[in-house]
Amino acid sequence: MAARVPTAVIAASGLVGGYGMARWTKKRQLGGAVLAVAGAAAAQRWRRQAGGKTAGALTAAYVAAFAGSHPLAKKVGAWPAVFGMAGAVALTSWAVADRRG
Repeated sequence: MAARVPTAVIAASGLVGGYGMARWTKKRQLGGAVLAVAGAAAAQRWRRQAGGKTAGALTAAYVAAFAGSHPLAKKVGAWPAVFGMAGAVALTSWAVADRRG
């Protein structure tokens, strides 16, 4: 069943779920674990669907979205920043990996 979930959904869920977990539990490590598990799952699927170089680029985009959400949150708020970055990663993932497979 996991193979049917698009990588766009996995990656976006990792960003949103990681932030939500950290915020609601007040334990950043739990949020980081959610972020890491979803990122690893997405990266594995990206590699299978689109190859190693593309998987590396998408993984870098995932990490950049996580990092970029922090300064963006200072301008637009935490949740809008997280949702915006998650949407950008999801769109990129879909365009590069999911619509192929």
